[in-house]
Parts: sequence; structure tokens; C-alpha cells
Amino acid sequence: MNEVLLRSLTPSVLGILVRRGADFAAAEDAVQDALVEAVRVWPAGPPRDPKGWLVTVAWRRFLDAARADAARRRREDLVDEEPAPGPAPAVDDTLQLYFLCAHPSLTPASAVALTLRAVGGLTTRQIAQAYLVPEATMAQRISRAKRTVSGVRFDQPGDVATVLRVLYLVFNEGYSGDVDLAAEAIRLTRQLAAAIDHPEVAGLLALMLLHHARRATRTTPDGSLVPLAEQDRGRWDTKSITEGVEILQAALARDRLGEFQAQAAIAALHADAPTAEETDWVQIVEWYDELARLTDSPVVRLNRAVAVGEADGPRAGLAALAALDASLPRHAAVAAYLHERDGDLVTAARLYAEAAHKAPNLAERDHLTRQAARLNARRCR
Repeated sequence: MNEVLLRSLTPSVLGILVRRGADFAAAEDAVQDALVEAVRVWPAGPPRDPKGWLVTVAWRRFLDAARADAARRRREDLVDEEPAPGPAPAVDDTLQLYFLCAHPSLTPASAVALTLRAVGGLTTRQIAQAYLVPEATMAQRISRAKRTVSGVRFDQPGDVATVLRVLYLVFNEGYSGDVDLAAEAIRLTRQLAAAIDHPEVAGLLALMLLHHARRATRTTPDGSLVPLAEQDRGRWDTKSITEGVEILQAALARDRLGEFQAQAAIAALHADAPTAEETDWVQIVEWYDELARLTDSPVVRLNRAVAVGEADGPRAGLAALAALDASLPRHAAVAAYLHERDGDLVTAARLYAEAAHKAPNLAERDHLTRQAARLNARRCR
């Protein structure tokens, strides 16, 4: 059973049903039923035309549901209009589905869930396990999302930037349950890149590949975080790095710089350094300047302060940090690191402990707690 093939066909099959007149919510349910049936019967005898098979089965499932609907007159019209089995149309509505699932009327959480189900072909159970919520809760979220977009015209122009933000949210969830969300986000972004020629789509794909290349070295076997400077660069995935850099270079050559391209450029400079000491921090600061100009984000300026501290010394980094709001997430952690680099271990230990108290997850909290304990132990020697 080729699960990757099944999931790659999902958006085009769904698009065909919508163009035949099925409303989005009913079409999506029918496609999910067809996928379940394919998992059941294909191992014994895979069809010669997988896409055509899915379209035929999904359309019949939709009609079965329509027969149980109260609108009998429209239902009978649809039955009369049932296309004969045969090759599926060549039209590809993948891009329109991305736009629909990332519609501005949806919350980010709903857009992520609907994208994973309608475009990614994941089951509700898989999505619920990945996000550590009950299946019933995820089912309700997806149902509400489908109702919200049910009245949106399928051919309505969409916003690429919104789609990219949704895909990046998926990527940052990493791995949970039996679904590798980071790998799924990369697959969906590749699919989007094949559907639209856009430098920011390429920039996001490059960024994902460059970050994903370091995945195996980010944590120890017991789940402890490993800072970038301490990661074993010999274990980084050079194939993903090479691909990411090539995609980025092609995007940058178009001279339409965007947020994801700038982030990917920073990731590429880290990936290019043979050792942490050989990192080109001066150029990274320049890219953070570009990113700050593009986004005006305080989080970007926080990360820039770290880069300035590496390029021009910790006191320069602390000066850049002083201009930022101390309530920013991870502000205390950055301050702790820069104070440690400056030799002020007492202040650094206190700030590491403060940062641990505010940490958004257990792994980060434990890492920061260990940093504080390490400095306190050094002071007591």
C-alpha cells in the first residue's frame, strides 16, 4: 500500500468533486471514505488508474450521502448527472485547496487541521494524536472549519503568505503520535512549490530543509536539548543542506526578498560553518537587519541581539538587547547567555533560573535549569 501516493492524490481528487458540484465539506468526507476503502482493497489488487479509482469511489460515496439528504430534488439531479467511470480529468486544484484551507476566516489552529486533512490526506485520528488532543475535539475543529469555508468560492484568489504561515506552523510542531509533522510540512510545501512559482514558497521550503537537516542532533537520547554550537555537525544531513541551499540561491536570484528567504539565508550560514567558531556572524547580523526591516518583529530583534553579541562581543549584544521589551519570550534566556559570555556568572545564573521558570515547554525548562546549576557549581568551586 503506497500511503504517500494516496495522500499526494488527495487534493486533486477533492478538487474534482468540488468542481462537479459537491460542497466542500461533503466532498472532503467522501474523499476520506474513499481513502479508507483504498487502504482496505488496494493491497489485494491495486488499480491501474489510482486517481480515477479514487474519484469514482469518492463520487459514489458523495452520492450515497446525498441520497440520505433532505433535498431530494437536487439529489436526484446529481444522480442523473453521475459521470461514467473513466480516467480522471487532468485539472489540478491543489493550489486552490491550499488557499481554501488557509482562508483568513479560519483560526490558525483550524487552518492547520483542515490543511492536514484536506490537502495532506491525514485522518482525524492521526491529526488528533499529532496535536495531543482527543479525537472528538479535533473532529469538531475540522467540522467547524469546513462549515466556515463552505460558502467560499472554490476559484477565489487566495493569499500565499497565509498558506505559508500555516505550513510553517505545521513544520514547527515537529513529531508527535505516528505522524512526522515536520516531514509532512516539507512534503506539502514541495507540493505547493510544484503548483505555484513563488520565491517565498521556495524560501520556506529551503528553510524547512535546512532546519530539518539538523534534526537528529538537536536532542540527546533522553530528550535533552543540544544548543546549536554543541551539535555534532558530522551528523547533519548534507543532502538536505545542499538541496536547501540550491533552492534558496535560485529564489534569492529573483531579487524578490521575503521573510522566509531571509530566515533561510541565516540557516544556510549556520549550515555552511564547519564549526561553531567559524560561523560568519557578521553576515548573519546583516541578514537579521534585512529580516527586521521586512517584519518589524521584536522576536527577530531578540535573535539579532544574540548575533550581535557573537559578531561584536557580548556587551554589544547586551546593548542591542536593552532596547527591547524585557517581557518578550526568551528575553531572560538571551540576557543570561550574553551575561555569561561577558563573565558575569552571578547575573547569568539568576537569569537562567528566571528563564527556566518562564520556559514554554519541559525540555527548554530543563535545559535552562541545567545552565543555571552549571554556573552556580562553577561559582562554588
